[in-house]
Amino acid sequence: MARTKKVKMAGRFGPRYGLRIRRTLIKIEELQKKKYPCKKCGKIAVKRVGTGIWKCKSCGYTFAGGTYIPETPSLKIVERALTKKS
Repeated sequence: MARTKKVKMAGRFGPRYGLRIRRTLIKIEELQKKKYPCKKCGKIAVKRVGTGIWKCKSCGYTFAGGTYIPETPSLKIVERALTKKS
C-alpha cells in the first residue's frame, strides 16, 4: 500500500485530479466525519447519516443540518436574530 502522509484520505485517488482538489477534499471529509456535540443531550456523539441528516448516537436525536457540518453559518445568523427578538 502506498504511503499517504501528505494527502491522507485523498491518497485513494493517487496522482489524479491535482493537489488543490485533493486538499480541499481532505478538509471537507475531515469535517463531515468528525463527531459534533448534540443540541439535545450535549454529548459529543452526533454523526452524519446522509446528506444533511445528522443523528446523535447517544440519545437518538435526528435533525437536518448542513451537508458537511451540522450547523451552517446561515443557521447561526438566524438563531442570533431569533434570540434578539425574544
